[in-house]
Amino acid sequence: MTTDMTPLGSIDMKPRSRVLAVILILALIPALIPALILTAAVPARAIEVQRVISPGGIEAWLVEDHSNPIITLDLVFRGGAALDPAGKEGLANLVSALIDEGAGELDSQAFQGRLAELSISLSFSAGRDTFSGEMMTLTENREVAFELLRLALTEARFDEEPVTRIGSQILAGLARDSQNPRSIVGRTMSKVLFPEHAYGRPVSGTTATVPAITAAEMRRFVAERFARDVMVIGVVGDIAAEELARRLDQTFLGLPAAAAPMEVAETTPVAQGGVVVIERDMPQSIVAFGHAGIARDDPDYYAAYVVNYILGGGGFTSRLYAEVREKRGLAYSVYSYLNPLQSAALVMGGVATQNERVAESLELIRAEWRRMAEAGPSETELRNAKTYLTGSFPLRFTSSARISGMLAGMQLHDLGIDYLERRNGFIEAVTLEDARRVAARLYDPDKLTVVVIGRPDGITATRPAPPLDG
Repeated sequence: MTTDMTPLGSIDMKPRSRVLAVILILALIPALIPALILTAAVPARAIEVQRVISPGGIEAWLVEDHSNPIITLDLVFRGGAALDPAGKEGLANLVSALIDEGAGELDSQAFQGRLAELSISLSFSAGRDTFSGEMMTLTENREVAFELLRLALTEARFDEEPVTRIGSQILAGLARDSQNPRSIVGRTMSKVLFPEHAYGRPVSGTTATVPAITAAEMRRFVAERFARDVMVIGVVGDIAAEELARRLDQTFLGLPAAAAPMEVAETTPVAQGGVVVIERDMPQSIVAFGHAGIARDDPDYYAAYVVNYILGGGGFTSRLYAEVREKRGLAYSVYSYLNPLQSAALVMGGVATQNERVAESLELIRAEWRRMAEAGPSETELRNAKTYLTGSFPLRFTSSARISGMLAGMQLHDLGIDYLERRNGFIEAVTLEDARRVAARLYDPDKLTVVVIGRPDGITATRPAPPLDG
């Protein structure tokens, strides 16, 4: 299930420029659209992942596809916005919006113009635990594309004009978010769950912190955080392993060998139950709920993944959907999802419904939470969930960008280069005993923390709403 209600992302301040490059590729070469679509019918085992190590020791995982002349690269640095210094929240996000706004001898206009001229897509984003980049280029323009990526990572300019312009865009986005109910619910939930931890602070910063960030601080961020020992790379497309090895050195060898020391303290979310109500004149209420979850590297993770699919992650087939939407028509959608962060883990969910139906919806959600904890799934539910989760896995390979992102994620989480072959085996191995044991471990309706925005009838706040930074 998507995590659109959790405040773990960042504001993308340049969607137009990033989308334009992709549109240009498609407009210039409509016959090459299949390059963006790797057939969903191909099973995971048919995708051959190669480990490429450059002469300089830089590693990338590669899936070669020479059927069309496009190359996609995903790059992830460990360490994200949770490392922003107190009072400088939004630093990682601001850097992500500015490092392709001029680098080396190219000012912002020249750099962006070069990208557009050659239909190269280059974008960056900051999450709580990572800083990511993605590049997509026609094979014939790969020389320039890799060089622009190198410049962005090693010689970003942070000139006054783009700093002022992008900063203003971010502030405008923060102003919009301050009035957006879903954003308010998400930021409030973060504050409630992590009141004294970096995860409780906004990734995109505040109206006070963003203007306080200087170009010198952004340059220091780049110098200290972009390093080869915290970097993973996934590549898909029309490039051979030998050429990729050379380009890895050309592009990334100029980065420092090691990042500055960084650590986000392990924590447990403060989720002891309770309801926070944010009063707003709205015809319907938006609700988020959750408590402590399960880590990505926990041996029980796959059992928890299957059980969550049954409870609320399976869309039209989930228990929550059946009880809240299908049987009673209380809400258009209701869902749950696992959200394992680097230093904490959550199981979360959301629902939106008319004010007079919030109480009944929450009562049903808590009842299903409890029923799953006490009895777990049925044998039929488990069998159907495993069939869907294994059968639908190849549908994740519908584009080169998704696959390159998976290659980076596999390295980030130490899943092994053969994970695509082994993943369905982890799902198949979940037994009914495992599922019921993990359900009892994972779900606790008495600790379910709820945040509601609206005028919910019959709902009484049991804890105050924390103040949100501007």
